[in-house]
Amino acid sequence: MDVFLSSSQLLPFVAASVLLTLAPGPDNLLVLALGMARGRRQGVAFGLGCAAGCLNHTALAALGVGALIVASELAFSALRVVGGLYLIWLGVQAIRHAASADAQRLSIPADSCARLFRRGLLANAINPKVVLFFLAFLPQFVQAERGEAAWQIVQLGVVFTLQVAVVFGLIGAFAGALGERLARRPAVAMWLDRLAGGLFLLLGLRLLSGR
Repeated sequence: MDVFLSSSQLLPFVAASVLLTLAPGPDNLLVLALGMARGRRQGVAFGLGCAAGCLNHTALAALGVGALIVASELAFSALRVVGGLYLIWLGVQAIRHAASADAQRLSIPADSCARLFRRGLLANAINPKVVLFFLAFLPQFVQAERGEAAWQIVQLGVVFTLQVAVVFGLIGAFAGALGERLARRPAVAMWLDRLAGGLFLLLGLRLLSGR
């Protein structure tokens, strides 16, 4: 039994993973919007939290729990509702705390990066669509002749998480730098926060609708 992934597994997997991560989707759009609204550090923190949430899906896929969740209509629906409501809650919070016309953008509390990391982690970890993605994507790169499939899935999931952290970190930093330039006008900062909140609300409602 081979302990580690082969280059014939790893190289195509990384290439496919980066392309999928860069493709417009809910997570990278949220990182983009939040980075523009809150700044570089906050955007990177949220992006890294979303990446860390992939470890949860890796564990579920490796243990077979993800397949059980998908097979159970009740469990899958419950996870979908919880995930949708959580995104809606994040949207409401963003809108409620949108900067007023005379607020200073950099007055965000120092612990907001840690808080945004946790929110990104939870938003990704309880998203049932990501559960489906991991169950469909990771097994395609498992080579039966190399031994234990669960161990290969763990390694593939960790590699996927690392590349997501890099891509989302760069997206958050780029969006934050752009947002900081735009938000020199207080009114723009306010609308950037509202835009981020609206996107959270939209994606939460979409998840609740099952689309």
